Amino acid sequence: MDMGKNIGSVNILGISAYYHDSAACLVRDGEIIAAAQEERFTRKKHDHRFPSHAIAYCLSEGGLKAQDLDYVAFYDKPLIKFERLLETYLTYAPIGFKSFLMAMPLWLKQKLFMRDTIAREMDYEGPILFPEHHESHAASAFFPSPFNDAAILTLDGVGEWATSSMGVGHGNRVELLSEIHFPHSLGLLYSAFTYYTGFKVNSGEYKVMGLAPYGEPKYVDTILNELVDLKEDGSFKLNMKYFNYCAGLTMTNRRFDKLFGGPPRKPESRLTQREMDLARSVQVVTEEIMLRMTRTLFKETQLPNLCLAGGVALNCVGNGRILREGPFEDLWIQPAAGDAGGALGAAMIAWHHYLDKPRALDGHKDLQKASRLGPEFTDEQIAAFISEYNLPAKKLPREKIPSEIAALIEAGKVIGWFQGRMEYGPRALGSRSIIGDPRNREMQSVMNLKIKYRESFRPFAPTVIEEHASEVFDIDRSSPYMLLVAPVREERRIPMTDEQKKLFGIEKLNVVRSDVPAITHVDYSARLQTVNREENDLYYDTINAFRERTGCPVIINTSFNVRGEPIVCTPQDAYTCFMRTEMDYLIMGSYLFDKVDQPPLKDDIDWQKEFELD
Repeated sequence: MDMGKNIGSVNILGISAYYHDSAACLVRDGEIIAAAQEERFTRKKHDHRFPSHAIAYCLSEGGLKAQDLDYVAFYDKPLIKFERLLETYLTYAPIGFKSFLMAMPLWLKQKLFMRDTIAREMDYEGPILFPEHHESHAASAFFPSPFNDAAILTLDGVGEWATSSMGVGHGNRVELLSEIHFPHSLGLLYSAFTYYTGFKVNSGEYKVMGLAPYGEPKYVDTILNELVDLKEDGSFKLNMKYFNYCAGLTMTNRRFDKLFGGPPRKPESRLTQREMDLARSVQVVTEEIMLRMTRTLFKETQLPNLCLAGGVALNCVGNGRILREGPFEDLWIQPAAGDAGGALGAAMIAWHHYLDKPRALDGHKDLQKASRLGPEFTDEQIAAFISEYNLPAKKLPREKIPSEIAALIEAGKVIGWFQGRMEYGPRALGSRSIIGDPRNREMQSVMNLKIKYRESFRPFAPTVIEEHASEVFDIDRSSPYMLLVAPVREERRIPMTDEQKKLFGIEKLNVVRSDVPAITHVDYSARLQTVNREENDLYYDTINAFRERTGCPVIINTSFNVRGEPIVCTPQDAYTCFMRTEMDYLIMGSYLFDKVDQPPLKDDIDWQKEFELD
């Protein structure tokens, strides 16, 4: 921690708030010092409230008080967003009066007077800047990237008016060249199918992506003929007669129900083949739009590199196809691609555009610091927690941790891994992870049902040692942020029998598809993270110790939380999650906890009621 404001340095705080995934980010002299989502501190998933806790953390990490800040940057323009809300209401009035009334109190109390809200909440009197929403996304994609020049594509639900934008980044400037405007939105199209298939909007979209390989693309023609007027250049318009999000409280309407043969699936009810086919169909259409947009962007810019941000940029299947089939040589995706990343983008806009400061690139590494930008807890702090609750734990020397954990993984144990600074963005990247053996045939269902308490179809992601990645996956580059899907190599696959080929839908789940079955999805793909020693030495050494024992350079890596819960932040969060699940061990700093030795969790609430299902 850097105590005291650096003499002559410029400290900028970026904030995103009041839509979903509020966050804060501190940038000092162009360097990202700290960033975190509010949900990690409040334990309320996708917390949209003013990010007071995330701001307090960022200031503490930078050794600052609010008065020491030179600028605060908010990630969009609230007045223009309010104009969209009013104009949309007037277009559809009197329909939508109920949703308009529901939105008003928050706008009139906080959103509309954002400058006053920030000043009051932070006790801050300095300058406040308001870049545009998609400008913040574009800045978050380009400025931390390793490229001096790149094309930029941002895709999400909606900002002020824009729902996607194409642009370019050169040096210390981003420029948006074209936009698609609300209500026509790829993010909202995907969210409509998320809602219709019975999952939670702004939370369950990745489930639709995970469900897609179980289905057939039966509804692609219906989507392209009825819902989406898609042009060759990737621009599109939605047929709004099927959607309800402009005026109502749902994403879709009765016409949509009629088109797809029934009402939306009730959340938590049984998944049928229809949902799988719908998921596959909207995924196919989304990938096609992403590919067409990137081809157009390349044609217009002729730049070899592409940067992506916005919630749709978390669609790692689409990203994988852009990399394999698209015209760009290289790709960089903001790890906090959704609205949380807007906080980082806003701070970067202030530094590079407002203050006209250059970027410090080395031509090789990005500036995101492996996205490990959240709170860290020392062994002393962990020891104090252990002492306070009188918990049994064994302290291991640093050099013994890799071999001991590797042996436990090989023995089929599931381990909570709590090390270093917490990740910024939705993916666990080896700081707040649950890890296990990918060779174990039962591991996918065990971890889904007994540890994550979530749907059995959900795939698990692998972490692989960077230099060994191409031995297991068909990939020729690093994927440090788990934002690319790549196929498992042909020689590692296990061919399906004639009987297995006849299986349909969810029946495919338990077919063993490769020699790393727990991380091989039904279409032989995996959403992989690569790790190198420079960026995360302890995690790397542990996977390498597992490789030396087994010949396998891969482990399962899933986020350290249960379904509906934000990723754990503190030792207390980690220990509680460990005790609520059937995890076998927890390694927190140097301290190893064996589940067998632990006393029962006292006075624990019914956490399944505490965390809303996602």
